[in-house]
Amino acid sequence: FMAALWRNYRLVGSHVGRRFSTNNKRIVDLRSDTVTQPTSAMLHAATQATTGDDVMGEDPTVTALEDYAAELFGKDKALYVPTGTMGNMCAILSHCHYNKSAEMIIGSKSHINLYEGGGYANLAGVSCKQIPEDDHGMFAFDDIRDAYFCDDDDHYAKSTLICLENTHNMLGGIALPASYISSIGEMARERDMKVHIDGARIMNAAVALNTPPSSLCEGADSISVCLSKGLGAPMGSVLVGEAEFIRLARRARKRLGGGMRQVGVIASMGMHALTNNVDRMADDHSRAQRIASELKAAGFFLPRDGKVDTNIVFFALPENSKLTKEELPRRIFEKYGVKIAGGYSKGGRMFRLVTHMDVDDEGVDTAIEGIISLCIP
Repeated sequence: FMAALWRNYRLVGSHVGRRFSTNNKRIVDLRSDTVTQPTSAMLHAATQATTGDDVMGEDPTVTALEDYAAELFGKDKALYVPTGTMGNMCAILSHCHYNKSAEMIIGSKSHINLYEGGGYANLAGVSCKQIPEDDHGMFAFDDIRDAYFCDDDDHYAKSTLICLENTHNMLGGIALPASYISSIGEMARERDMKVHIDGARIMNAAVALNTPPSSLCEGADSISVCLSKGLGAPMGSVLVGEAEFIRLARRARKRLGGGMRQVGVIASMGMHALTNNVDRMADDHSRAQRIASELKAAGFFLPRDGKVDTNIVFFALPENSKLTKEELPRRIFEKYGVKIAGGYSKGGRMFRLVTHMDVDDEGVDTAIEGIISLCIP
Protein backbone atom coordinates (compact mmCIF):
# COMPACT_ATOMS: atom_id res chain seq x y z
CA PHE A 1 0.00 0.00 0.00
CA MET A 2 2.71 2.50 1.00
CA ALA A 3 4.71 1.75 -2.16
CA ALA A 4 1.67 2.42 -4.34
CA LEU A 5 0.92 5.63 -2.44
CA TRP A 6 4.51 6.81 -2.93
CA ARG A 7 4.35 6.10 -6.66
CA ASN A 8 1.18 8.18 -6.95
CA TYR A 9 2.73 10.95 -4.88
CA ARG A 10 5.79 11.07 -7.12
CA LEU A 11 3.58 11.21 -10.21
CA VAL A 12 1.80 14.31 -8.94
CA GLY A 13 4.72 15.99 -7.22
CA SER A 14 7.07 15.68 -10.16
CA HIS A 15 4.79 17.58 -12.55
CA VAL A 16 2.55 20.12 -10.82
CA GLY A 17 4.13 23.57 -10.68
CA ARG A 18 6.49 23.12 -13.60
CA ARG A 19 5.06 22.23 -16.97
CA PHE A 20 2.41 19.56 -16.60
CA SER A 21 -0.46 18.44 -14.42
CA THR A 22 -1.48 14.80 -14.10
CA ASN A 23 -3.44 14.98 -17.38
CA ASN A 24 -0.38 16.29 -19.28
CA LYS A 25 -1.86 19.77 -19.62
CA ARG A 26 0.82 22.42 -19.33
CA ILE A 27 0.49 24.61 -16.26
CA VAL A 28 1.69 28.22 -16.27
CA ASP A 29 1.52 29.32 -12.64
CA LEU A 30 1.74 33.10 -12.28
CA ARG A 31 0.10 33.37 -8.86
CA SER A 32 3.42 33.93 -7.08
CA ASP A 33 7.15 33.30 -7.29
CA THR A 34 6.75 31.06 -4.24
CA VAL A 35 5.44 28.20 -6.42
CA THR A 36 8.79 27.24 -7.97
CA GLN A 37 9.99 23.66 -7.70
CA PRO A 38 13.57 22.89 -6.58
CA THR A 39 15.85 22.18 -9.52
CA SER A 40 17.80 18.96 -9.92
CA ALA A 41 20.96 20.87 -8.98
CA MET A 42 19.36 21.99 -5.72
CA LEU A 43 18.24 18.47 -4.91
CA HIS A 44 21.73 17.19 -5.64
CA ALA A 45 23.19 19.83 -3.32
CA ALA A 46 20.84 18.61 -0.58
CA THR A 47 22.07 15.03 -0.91
CA GLN A 48 25.69 16.17 -0.58
CA ALA A 49 25.17 18.59 2.34
CA THR A 50 27.24 18.19 5.48
CA THR A 51 24.99 18.66 8.50
CA GLY A 52 25.08 19.16 12.26
CA ASP A 53 22.81 20.51 14.98
CA ASP A 54 22.16 24.12 14.03
CA VAL A 55 20.60 25.00 17.39
CA MET A 56 24.01 24.17 18.83
CA GLY A 57 25.65 26.16 16.02
CA GLU A 58 27.19 23.00 14.57
CA ASP A 59 25.71 22.76 11.06
CA PRO A 60 28.57 23.73 8.69
CA THR A 61 26.28 24.17 5.69
CA VAL A 62 24.07 26.63 7.56
CA THR A 63 27.14 28.46 8.83
CA ALA A 64 28.51 28.74 5.29
CA LEU A 65 25.18 30.14 4.06
CA GLU A 66 25.03 32.65 6.90
CA ASP A 67 28.63 33.76 6.36
CA TYR A 68 28.07 34.18 2.63
CA ALA A 69 24.87 36.19 3.12
CA ALA A 70 26.49 38.45 5.71
CA GLU A 71 29.40 39.19 3.35
CA LEU A 72 27.06 39.70 0.39
CA PHE A 73 25.13 42.37 2.28
CA GLY A 74 28.09 43.92 4.03
CA LYS A 75 26.88 43.07 7.54
CA ASP A 76 28.55 41.36 10.51
CA LYS A 77 26.43 38.25 10.90
CA ALA A 78 23.43 36.37 9.53
CA LEU A 79 20.77 33.98 10.82
CA TYR A 80 18.99 31.27 8.84
CA VAL A 81 15.25 31.06 9.58
CA PRO A 82 12.45 28.91 8.13
CA THR A 83 10.34 31.74 6.66
CA GLY A 84 10.40 35.39 5.69
CA THR A 85 7.66 36.19 8.19
CA MET A 86 9.82 34.72 10.97
CA GLY A 87 12.80 36.68 9.68
CA ASN A 88 10.85 39.93 9.98
CA MET A 89 9.50 38.96 13.40
CA CYS A 90 12.99 38.10 14.68
CA ALA A 91 14.18 41.48 13.44
CA ILE A 92 11.38 43.34 15.22
CA LEU A 93 11.93 41.40 18.45
CA SER A 94 15.67 42.02 18.28
CA HIS A 95 15.53 45.72 17.50
CA CYS A 96 12.90 46.30 20.19
CA HIS A 97 14.39 43.88 22.74
CA TYR A 98 15.33 46.49 25.34
CA ASN A 99 12.37 48.82 24.84
CA LYS A 100 9.09 47.56 26.21
CA SER A 101 7.18 50.60 25.01
CA ALA A 102 8.51 50.36 21.46
CA GLU A 103 6.70 51.59 18.40
CA MET A 104 7.67 51.09 14.78
CA ILE A 105 6.83 53.04 11.64
CA ILE A 106 5.64 50.90 8.73
CA GLY A 107 3.96 51.38 5.37
CA SER A 108 0.20 50.95 5.27
CA LYS A 109 0.53 48.65 2.23
CA SER A 110 3.54 46.72 3.49
CA HIS A 111 3.64 42.95 3.79
CA ILE A 112 4.48 43.20 7.50
CA ASN A 113 1.35 45.26 8.03
CA LEU A 114 -1.07 43.34 5.82
CA TYR A 115 0.06 39.73 5.53
CA GLU A 116 1.98 38.64 8.63
CA GLY A 117 -0.89 38.07 11.05
CA GLY A 118 -0.30 41.19 13.13
CA GLY A 119 2.68 39.46 14.69
CA TYR A 120 4.40 42.71 15.60
CA ALA A 121 1.50 43.37 18.01
CA ASN A 122 0.42 39.95 19.25
CA LEU A 123 3.88 38.32 19.40
CA ALA A 124 6.34 41.19 19.81
CA GLY A 125 4.07 43.55 21.76
CA VAL A 126 5.15 46.43 19.53
CA SER A 127 2.71 49.11 18.46
CA CYS A 128 2.96 50.72 15.04
CA LYS A 129 2.34 53.90 13.15
CA GLN A 130 1.17 53.21 9.62
CA ILE A 131 2.08 55.85 7.09
CA PRO A 132 1.30 55.86 3.35
CA GLU A 133 3.74 54.96 0.61
CA ASP A 134 3.70 57.07 -2.53
CA ASP A 135 3.49 55.64 -6.05
CA HIS A 136 7.23 54.94 -5.92
CA GLY A 137 6.95 52.90 -2.70
CA MET A 138 8.54 55.66 -0.63
CA PHE A 139 7.61 57.49 2.56
CA ALA A 140 7.37 61.27 2.68
CA PHE A 141 9.99 62.45 5.14
CA ASP A 142 7.44 64.77 6.78
CA ASP A 143 5.22 61.76 7.47
CA ILE A 144 8.11 60.07 9.28
CA ARG A 145 8.78 63.23 11.29
CA ASP A 146 5.10 63.47 12.24
CA ALA A 147 4.98 59.79 13.25
CA TYR A 148 8.11 59.96 15.40
CA PHE A 149 7.93 60.19 19.19
CA CYS A 150 10.80 60.07 21.66
CA ASP A 151 10.34 58.94 25.25
CA ASP A 152 10.23 62.38 26.89
CA ASP A 153 6.43 62.27 27.23
CA ASP A 154 4.68 59.56 29.22
CA HIS A 155 1.77 59.55 26.77
CA TYR A 156 3.78 58.17 23.88
CA ALA A 157 5.40 54.92 22.90
CA LYS A 158 9.01 55.41 21.80
CA SER A 159 9.62 55.27 18.05
CA THR A 160 12.27 52.56 17.74
CA LEU A 161 12.21 51.11 14.23
CA ILE A 162 11.38 52.01 10.63
CA CYS A 163 10.49 49.12 8.30
CA LEU A 164 10.88 49.35 4.53
CA GLU A 165 9.94 46.80 1.88
CA ASN A 166 12.17 46.24 -1.14
CA THR A 167 10.89 45.34 -3.65
CA HIS A 168 7.41 46.49 -2.65
CA ASN A 169 4.90 43.73 -3.33
CA MET A 170 1.56 45.57 -3.22
CA LEU A 171 2.92 48.45 -5.29
CA GLY A 172 3.93 46.17 -8.13
CA GLY A 173 7.49 45.11 -7.32
CA ILE A 174 8.91 48.62 -7.15
CA ALA A 175 12.65 48.67 -6.43
CA LEU A 176 13.79 51.22 -3.85
CA PRO A 177 17.20 52.73 -4.71
CA ALA A 178 20.21 52.92 -2.39
CA SER A 179 19.98 56.72 -2.18
CA TYR A 180 16.51 56.55 -0.66
CA ILE A 181 17.45 53.80 1.82
CA SER A 182 20.50 55.80 2.90
CA SER A 183 18.36 58.91 3.43
CA ILE A 184 15.95 56.94 5.60
CA GLY A 185 18.90 55.49 7.52
CA GLU A 186 20.35 58.92 8.17
CA MET A 187 17.01 60.24 9.41
CA ALA A 188 16.61 57.19 11.66
CA ARG A 189 20.08 57.51 13.20
CA GLU A 190 19.44 61.17 14.04
CA ARG A 191 16.46 59.97 16.08
CA ASP A 192 18.07 56.91 17.69
CA MET A 193 16.02 54.54 15.51
CA LYS A 194 16.92 51.48 13.45
CA VAL A 195 15.95 50.58 9.89
CA HIS A 196 14.86 47.09 8.86
CA ILE A 197 14.20 46.04 5.27
CA ASP A 198 11.71 43.32 4.47
CA GLY A 199 13.81 42.06 1.58
CA ALA A 200 11.65 39.17 0.45
CA ARG A 201 12.60 40.20 -3.10
CA ILE A 202 15.71 42.28 -2.35
CA MET A 203 17.75 40.39 -4.94
CA ASN A 204 15.21 41.39 -7.59
CA ALA A 205 15.82 44.99 -6.56
CA ALA A 206 19.60 44.55 -6.73
CA VAL A 207 19.36 43.09 -10.24
CA ALA A 208 16.89 45.71 -11.49
CA LEU A 209 18.98 48.59 -10.12
CA ASN A 210 22.30 46.95 -11.08
CA THR A 211 23.51 47.61 -7.54
CA PRO A 212 25.42 45.21 -5.28
CA PRO A 213 23.32 44.18 -2.26
CA SER A 214 25.91 45.61 0.15
CA SER A 215 25.65 49.04 -1.50
CA LEU A 216 21.88 48.87 -1.89
CA CYS A 217 21.35 48.14 1.82
CA GLU A 218 24.20 50.15 3.32
CA GLY A 219 21.74 52.54 4.98
CA ALA A 220 19.79 49.74 6.69
CA ASP A 221 20.59 48.02 9.98
CA SER A 222 19.01 44.69 9.05
CA ILE A 223 17.58 42.88 6.04
CA SER A 224 15.47 39.75 5.79
CA VAL A 225 16.35 37.96 2.55
CA CYS A 226 13.88 35.36 1.26
CA LEU A 227 15.40 32.39 -0.56
CA SER A 228 12.12 30.79 -1.66
CA LYS A 229 10.70 33.46 -3.95
CA GLY A 230 12.54 34.53 -7.09
CA LEU A 231 15.67 32.68 -6.02
CA GLY A 232 13.76 29.42 -6.24
CA ALA A 233 14.74 27.54 -3.06
CA PRO A 234 11.97 25.47 -1.45
CA MET A 235 12.08 27.32 1.88
CA GLY A 236 14.11 29.57 4.13
CA SER A 237 15.21 33.16 4.66
CA VAL A 238 18.40 34.74 5.95
CA LEU A 239 18.37 37.69 8.34
CA VAL A 240 21.50 39.86 8.27
CA GLY A 241 22.74 42.61 10.59
CA GLU A 242 25.33 43.50 13.20
CA ALA A 243 26.60 40.87 15.64
CA GLU A 244 24.57 41.90 18.70
CA PHE A 245 21.41 42.23 16.62
CA ILE A 246 21.85 38.67 15.32
CA ARG A 247 22.54 37.37 18.85
CA LEU A 248 19.19 38.73 20.00
CA ALA A 249 17.50 37.56 16.79
CA ARG A 250 18.76 34.02 17.43
CA ARG A 251 17.15 34.13 20.88
CA ALA A 252 13.93 35.37 19.26
CA ARG A 253 14.05 32.56 16.69
CA LYS A 254 14.13 30.02 19.51
CA ARG A 255 11.11 31.60 21.22
CA LEU A 256 9.21 31.55 17.94
CA GLY A 257 9.87 27.84 17.47
CA GLY A 258 12.35 28.34 14.64
CA GLY A 259 15.29 26.43 16.04
CA MET A 260 16.22 23.70 13.55
CA ARG A 261 18.54 20.73 13.79
CA GLN A 262 20.22 19.10 10.74
CA VAL A 263 18.80 21.81 8.49
CA GLY A 264 21.87 22.00 6.25
CA VAL A 265 19.94 19.69 3.91
CA ILE A 266 17.57 22.59 3.19
CA ALA A 267 20.12 25.38 3.63
CA SER A 268 22.24 23.81 0.88
CA MET A 269 19.44 24.48 -1.59
CA GLY A 270 19.24 28.07 -0.38
CA MET A 271 22.99 28.41 -0.85
CA HIS A 272 22.71 27.04 -4.37
CA ALA A 273 19.90 29.50 -5.13
CA LEU A 274 21.78 32.49 -3.76
CA THR A 275 24.96 31.65 -5.67
CA ASN A 276 23.38 30.55 -8.98
CA ASN A 277 19.96 32.13 -9.49
CA VAL A 278 20.51 35.85 -9.06
CA ASP A 279 21.59 37.04 -12.51
CA ARG A 280 18.83 35.06 -14.24
CA MET A 281 16.23 37.23 -12.45
CA ALA A 282 16.73 39.74 -15.26
CA ASP A 283 14.86 37.27 -17.50
CA ASP A 284 11.92 37.28 -15.08
CA HIS A 285 11.88 41.08 -15.17
CA SER A 286 11.92 41.17 -18.96
CA ARG A 287 9.03 38.72 -19.15
CA ALA A 288 6.99 40.71 -16.65
CA GLN A 289 7.66 43.89 -18.60
CA ARG A 290 6.53 42.18 -21.80
CA ILE A 291 3.30 41.08 -20.16
CA ALA A 292 2.67 44.62 -18.94
CA SER A 293 3.38 46.13 -22.35
CA GLU A 294 1.04 43.74 -24.16
CA LEU A 295 -1.81 44.15 -21.67
CA LYS A 296 -1.52 47.94 -21.67
CA ALA A 297 -1.59 48.00 -25.47
CA ALA A 298 -4.73 45.83 -25.43
CA GLY A 299 -6.61 48.26 -23.17
CA PHE A 300 -6.15 46.83 -19.68
CA PHE A 301 -5.58 49.15 -16.73
CA LEU A 302 -2.09 48.97 -15.19
CA PRO A 303 -0.76 51.08 -12.29
CA ARG A 304 2.10 53.49 -12.99
CA ASP A 305 0.98 53.58 -16.63
CA GLY A 306 2.31 50.06 -17.10
CA LYS A 307 5.83 50.66 -15.74
CA VAL A 308 7.26 47.46 -14.22
CA ASP A 309 10.57 47.39 -12.34
CA THR A 310 10.91 43.72 -11.55
CA ASN A 311 8.79 40.55 -11.73
CA ILE A 312 5.34 41.67 -10.52
CA VAL A 313 2.52 42.92 -12.75
CA PHE A 314 -0.81 44.24 -11.48
CA PHE A 315 -3.65 44.78 -13.92
CA ALA A 316 -7.41 45.29 -14.02
CA LEU A 317 -9.96 44.38 -16.67
CA PRO A 318 -11.14 47.02 -19.14
CA GLU A 319 -14.73 48.23 -18.84
CA ASN A 320 -15.75 46.34 -21.97
CA SER A 321 -14.28 43.02 -20.81
CA LYS A 322 -16.16 39.89 -21.91
CA LEU A 323 -15.48 38.31 -18.51
CA THR A 324 -15.92 39.51 -14.95
CA LYS A 325 -13.06 39.56 -12.47
CA GLU A 326 -14.61 36.50 -10.82
CA GLU A 327 -14.76 34.53 -14.06
CA LEU A 328 -11.28 35.17 -15.46
CA PRO A 329 -9.19 32.96 -13.11
CA ARG A 330 -11.42 29.94 -13.71
CA ARG A 331 -11.75 30.39 -17.47
CA ILE A 332 -8.08 31.04 -18.18
CA PHE A 333 -7.07 27.96 -16.21
CA GLU A 334 -9.66 25.75 -17.91
CA LYS A 335 -8.77 26.85 -21.44
CA TYR A 336 -5.09 27.79 -21.23
CA GLY A 337 -3.75 26.13 -18.06
CA VAL A 338 -2.75 29.52 -16.64
CA LYS A 339 -3.10 30.20 -12.91
CA ILE A 340 -3.50 33.81 -11.83
CA ALA A 341 -4.38 35.51 -8.54
CA GLY A 342 -7.11 38.12 -8.22
CA GLY A 343 -8.94 40.06 -5.54
CA TYR A 344 -6.26 42.63 -4.84
CA SER A 345 -6.71 46.34 -4.09
CA LYS A 346 -9.00 48.91 -5.71
CA GLY A 347 -12.17 47.11 -4.71
CA GLY A 348 -10.74 43.68 -5.42
CA ARG A 349 -10.56 44.30 -9.16
CA MET A 350 -6.79 43.99 -9.47
CA PHE A 351 -4.98 40.82 -10.59
CA ARG A 352 -1.37 40.04 -9.81
CA LEU A 353 0.99 38.13 -12.10
CA VAL A 354 4.45 37.13 -10.87
CA THR A 355 7.12 35.76 -13.20
CA HIS A 356 9.75 33.33 -11.92
CA MET A 357 12.21 30.64 -12.95
CA ASP A 358 9.49 28.09 -13.78
CA VAL A 359 7.81 30.38 -16.34
CA ASP A 360 9.55 30.64 -19.72
CA ASP A 361 8.82 32.68 -22.85
CA GLU A 362 6.30 30.14 -24.10
CA GLY A 363 4.44 30.35 -20.79
CA VAL A 364 4.36 34.13 -21.00
CA ASP A 365 3.01 33.94 -24.57
CA THR A 366 0.26 31.59 -23.39
CA ALA A 367 -0.72 33.89 -20.51
CA ILE A 368 -0.83 36.98 -22.71
CA GLU A 369 -2.89 35.22 -25.38
CA GLY A 370 -5.28 33.81 -22.80
CA ILE A 371 -5.93 37.07 -20.95
CA ILE A 372 -6.42 39.13 -24.10
CA SER A 373 -8.49 36.61 -26.07
CA LEU A 374 -10.82 35.87 -23.17
CA CYS A 375 -11.39 39.50 -22.16
CA ILE A 376 -11.13 41.77 -25.19
CA PRO A 377 -14.20 41.82 -27.50
